[in-house]
Amino acid sequence: MTSPYTLPDLGYDPGALEPHLSGRIVELHHGKHHAAYVAGSNTALERIAAAREAGQFADLVGLEKTLAFNLGGHVLHTIYWTNLSPDGGGEPDGDLGAAISEDFGSFAAFKAHFSQATTLVQGSGWGILSYEPLGSRLIVEQLEVHHQNTTLGGVPLLAIDAWEHAYYLQYENRRADYVEAIWNVISWADVSRRFAEASAAS
Repeated sequence: MTSPYTLPDLGYDPGALEPHLSGRIVELHHGKHHAAYVAGSNTALERIAAAREAGQFADLVGLEKTLAFNLGGHVLHTIYWTNLSPDGGGEPDGDLGAAISEDFGSFAAFKAHFSQATTLVQGSGWGILSYEPLGSRLIVEQLEVHHQNTTLGGVPLLAIDAWEHAYYLQYENRRADYVEAIWNVISWADVSRRFAEASAAS
């Protein structure tokens, strides 16, 4: 049997992203919310295996949705933490910078588009920069509840959490302020690595 999912380490101290993102938020977000998605993924896999062994396939509809929600949360949060860095900010250069200019016109245009997509996602959700392999291009997506509204085959490169637990303790209902602050800690080195891997694979 495959190993269960585990919560990855942050790679930096929870307070290292201050003042843009408080250490308390990072600590709770990673240690409680992300951990819950890991546990939920493992529990869903166990229940799916049990239903399969018992031949109770009528239970799969709800269980598959539960797995998709929790595993989607685990995958996205894993990307989110590595997308952030105490040494982040600025603008990307190299191939990623060129691709952003090609597909959005300029970094400023991309930033405005991505910021609004993340700020205005309905309810809770994510703003995501993805590489779409069929068109060999970058696209911005608004993702709701971890597993809806995604482009099939798209590879997420930059994922910014817009659920209230990601910012409310510090920014209250000012999601736009959180989104503006997060640009100061984005690790373009990580996003560039993901872009290089995705474009090479296609």
